[in-house]
Formats: sequence, C-alpha cells, structure tokens
Amino acid sequence: MRKDVEEVAAALVREYLSRKGLKKTIACMDEELPRTNLSINNRSDLRRILHLESLYKKNKSEEHPLKSMLEIMVKEQMKKGGDAKRCHLVDNRTLSAEENVPGSASTMNDASYVWKDGDLAGQYGDSLSVSESSSAVSQFTASPAKESPSPKSSKSISLCERGIFLPSSSQDSFFASSKVGLGSEKKNSDVDGQGSRTSRMRRGIMAGPITTSSQENSRRRPARRTPGSLCLDKPEDDSDRVSWMSQSSSLDAGLTEADGTRPFERASSLSVGSHRQNMDSSEFDGLQRVRLHQNKSACSPRVDGLHMAGLVLDDIDDEEDLRGLSTVPVSNSLPQHNLNKRPMDQQTATALKEIIFGSPMMCFSEEWKRQSFTFSNAPALRYGIVQKKGGPCGVLAAVQATVLQKLLFERSSGDSSSERLRVSDAVRTKCLTEAVAEILWRAGDMKKATVAINSGRSLFTPVGHYRSEGVLETITCVDVESLDGLKLLVEQNVQQFESGPFGCILFIICAILSRTIPMVRRDMDVPTSTLIGAHGYCTQELVNLLLCGRAVSNVFDDEMKLDSGNGNFTLLKGIKERCNIGLLSLFEHYNIFKVGSYLKTPRFPLWVVCSESHFSVLFSLYEDLASSPWSPREFDLYYYDGLANQQEPIRLTVYPGSAVKPSDSEDVDTDLIPPLELCIRTRWADAGVSWNESEPIL
Repeated sequence: MRKDVEEVAAALVREYLSRKGLKKTIACMDEELPRTNLSINNRSDLRRILHLESLYKKNKSEEHPLKSMLEIMVKEQMKKGGDAKRCHLVDNRTLSAEENVPGSASTMNDASYVWKDGDLAGQYGDSLSVSESSSAVSQFTASPAKESPSPKSSKSISLCERGIFLPSSSQDSFFASSKVGLGSEKKNSDVDGQGSRTSRMRRGIMAGPITTSSQENSRRRPARRTPGSLCLDKPEDDSDRVSWMSQSSSLDAGLTEADGTRPFERASSLSVGSHRQNMDSSEFDGLQRVRLHQNKSACSPRVDGLHMAGLVLDDIDDEEDLRGLSTVPVSNSLPQHNLNKRPMDQQTATALKEIIFGSPMMCFSEEWKRQSFTFSNAPALRYGIVQKKGGPCGVLAAVQATVLQKLLFERSSGDSSSERLRVSDAVRTKCLTEAVAEILWRAGDMKKATVAINSGRSLFTPVGHYRSEGVLETITCVDVESLDGLKLLVEQNVQQFESGPFGCILFIICAILSRTIPMVRRDMDVPTSTLIGAHGYCTQELVNLLLCGRAVSNVFDDEMKLDSGNGNFTLLKGIKERCNIGLLSLFEHYNIFKVGSYLKTPRFPLWVVCSESHFSVLFSLYEDLASSPWSPREFDLYYYDGLANQQEPIRLTVYPGSAVKPSDSEDVDTDLIPPLELCIRTRWADAGVSWNESEPIL
C-alpha cells in the first residue's frame, strides 16, 4: 500500500509540474526519483485512482478552472475546512480599539492565509474574518494602541503576535489611503515573542523561518509577487522591529501521510490593491473570508473559495500523456541504500576518452552513437541483437552471447532448447537486463558496479583540451554495492541500453567505471593501449573486459614472462580462470597467437568468434557439450551475426575428428573453406562442418 501511495503522489506532483510548464524541474525529479513500471503516466488514470472525476468536471465547468489536479484537491480540502467553527483572531481589547480607529477604504482583492504565531501546540486558534465593510484595516492591529505611534512606527504594523503579515503594493500609499496611525508593539513583548518563536522553531512546530534582523531578512530569498503586490518594509527603530513570515506567490498544500509525519506547512501571501482608496462597497463582492482550521496532524490553511481572475490558464487536455515530460528514461524508484549518485565531471570524461581513444580530442563515431542493443524482429531470430554499422561488433557479440546464456541455460522453463529461442519481448528484455548486470558485476570484481545513466542534459561545460560530443557530458554515474541492487537499477534503466540513444556507449562506460580506469590500465600490457582501435573497431582488451572482467591484452591462460635480458622480465597478462563465454579466433588458425583453454572450453557452449576483423557468436543448445570431457560423434552449432541481416537461423553440423566427413565437403577447394569453419577447427581439430543447405559465409 505504501508503494502505491508513493507512486500516486509522485504522479500527482509530475502532473502539477507539467501543467506549470516546469520541464527542467520534472527532469531533475525524474533523475532523483526515477519512474517505475508502476508509474502512472496518464491523467485519466490518475483522476480515476484519486476519485476526482466529479471534482474535475465541476472545475472544468467554472469560468476560471484550475490547471492541475493538485490544485483541485487543495481547493476542495480548503473548502471542507470552512465548515469548522470560526473564531475571532482579534481579542476583546483589539475589538474595542477598532471602534476608535477611523474607517479606511482599504480592501483585499485576493484571499490570504495567516498562521497563528502564539500557539505552542502548532494548532490553529482564532480565525480572521475579513470584513466586507470599509473597516478592513482595523483588523490588522496586533494590540491596543495605548502608546502614541512614532512617525516611523506609523508606517508599519507589528503583527507578529497575531501571526498576520500584509504585503502591499505600496507601503506609503497604503497608509496614505487608510490615514490610520497604528501603534507599535512594546519592546518587551516583542522580545518575549521572539524567544518563544525561537524555541518553537527548534522543536519543529513553526511552519517556516521567521527573520528578526535586517541581516537575516537580507539573506532570505525574495518571493515572487504579482505586479500589484508589495510588502511592508521593516521599521528602522529597534522598538518597532517586526517579524515577517516568508511569502509565496503560489498556493502550496501541505500533504501529510497517514502516520502524521512530515507535514508541509506553508503560508500564502496577502495581496493588497494599489488603488483601494478609490473603491466603493460594490467592489468588495469578490472579497474572500479567511479561516483557520484546527488540524491534529498538520497546519493546513482553508478558504471557502479562490479568486483566480489574475491567472492565465491553458486549455486542459483530458487524455494528455505524461510520458514525454522528460528525456530521462522511465524507470522504477530504487531503494537509496548502498547507492552513490554523482554527475560526470570533465576530469573523469577526459580520463575515459584517453583510455578509450587515446586522446580527449577524439569522439565516438556515428556508428557507435546510433548503436544500442535492439533485438531483431525476424520471427526465427527474436533473440538476436541487430548491428547497424561496423565498429561495435565486439561489444554486441559479448552481450549477445551472455543473453543466450541467460535464455538457454539459466531460465527455469519446461520448454525445449529450440522453443526457448522463440522469445517474447518481455523475456528477451529480461535476459538483456540480467546479461548487462552480470557483465558489470564481473567487471567490478563481484563487489560493486557502476551504471552510467543518460540524464538528458549537459552536466558540465567542457573547457581546455577536450572535445565535447554530447555523450559523456550527460552521464550520471550510480554506484551499486550489491548484485540485487545492480539488477534492479539496470532493470529500471534497461530501455536506455535496448533502445538508446547511445546504448552501446553507455554500456562500455559502465564496464570501464565498474572496473575503474586505473585498474583497466593496470590490466593492459601497455598502459597506453586503447579500448577502441583504428576504424572504430573493438580491441581485444575491450572484448576481454566484457568476457572475463579484466581488460587484459592476451587470450592465453594465466600469465607469461618474457626474458628481456639482463635479468629483466616482461610480464604478459592473460586469462586467469575459466570463463562463462568462450572465444574462437581466426588468428589462431594463422598461428598469430593461441587461445587458452579457459576461453576455448568455457562453462557454457557459447563462443564469441573473431574472424576477418569481425565478432559474431557461435552456440549450442545443449549444455553438456561444454561440460563433457569428450565430444559426441556429431553435434549442431548455431551461428548468429548481427551485421549479416540474417532472416533465418544458420545451423551447422560439426563432425569432430577426421574419421567422419560431411557429404557436402568431399570436393571442397581448401582455398574456399569459410573462415568460420577454420575457427571451429581451432576447437575441434580436423572437424568437418556441414552448412545444412545454408549458404556458406565466405
């Protein structure tokens, strides 16, 4: 129930911000309080959940309808508060003093709400009734004027003991029009009131800060006011010092949870017209009565009605969707423990560019920027990730193999292996989520991980020797210290990886930051090596980072020491343990290097294939192929290349050893043997390969 309340409240706030056109505020909210799959993204649904249909129709039929549901709810709650018993805020002495004060033509154009400052319990006491007669000014006297007001004190009203504040469009014109001399508070009573206010602020009773000095008053942020509203200046005389509460130009509601915690207490401003002296009694028809209502959980101002003539309202779109309010991806709210969010800075962005490209002046190509982990729409290849252009193939192949690992061998399903490849959108997205989380967790040494999230806005302004490209500058980094937290975070932001933009780039940034930049450099044989090489291709270091969690430069097992002479050794770093995903390379066929057993015989029958400067995937549907010490007489392997525009699966039948040869390979010219077959033979020596009526890939 609590989770549902949080989602509805968040949707209500987003709807309010949307109606007010506060797009940047919505973007910040989505960044700090990400959305979930349970988030309400339609105004009609939100109205139905809150049972606001009747109020919404009633509001829409008014001459000046309110713009947001939050305002409609606040107005209704304020109206309900009007049923409470009214009490006079001014005591008998003040009322008797009013008889001696000359009438004034001053009036109020808009409703205003005041906080009673003398109630230690934080409850409302008396309520102020604004008269529709010309004696409205007399209701703002704080105490009987027993002393003769000084010239300075006559320009101000000491109302702190009654909690009343009066911003006006012109202090001088107000008192000139009213022609009323108002007495000031006694100095000792002002000091006592200040002491009680200070103690109450410490206990959290008061709604907001109250300033008592010119220094404090100057530090307070000025509130926005309508053109016709001003505030009274603070008197210069210490004996006439007045404490004014902070003002707000808009109406805010204090929403309290069921347990009564965290009430929001706000005061709303009083607006006084600048030409009140010219008004007659007929112009008082729009005057609102202000009431105060006692609330056991929070101090909530209530009024009978709102005067909205001064607002400019937009048309209300009943079915407007809330999804497009921010460029931040829609995501779930995440528990905040063990999370550390930080925006990208230029120092980190420069270090990332140096380790990726070798220079902070280089940028990602369009092929990389446009690439994300988008799945194929071909009915028989829905598990496959589509590559748009050349370049990121090494990253895509590593992720594709891990997705197949989750899909074929780590899902509890009664379906056969072939049926598991016919996946729904939800299943393949979930497998992508788990694959990304596993790769990042392994890169973080099974202790932590970092997820790079596109915030949709630039977080720093580059200066100096750095070339901006609009990718790294928008990233927010989120550190996670548990695998479950990482899976949840990736799930909430999986759309940025699956549909982009910059999905592939964000993923490699995640992997680098999870490993940390210093550790990536330490993994490499040559610290100046890069992760993206010539023509935008992935280097072996980047592929190894994704396959085994370390950006080592070699594919043999463990380490190798080379004698450099004079007793010096050069240490070459390889793969330290058996990997989940393997690697087969055409370079081994040409004796350029040898792939070690940790990659050649992985835990799962899944291999990334490096052939002709391109990475693709080879896999089997049967897990026993990887775990068994012996190979069957024949078995099938499936080949997938995201760049080949495949429409149907490519099934290869492999015949290990030279004893059995496929019938379609007897008269094949050795110069025309497909490179894929040569890669397969680095794992199963002298194996025959049948393409089963598929066109061989040369």
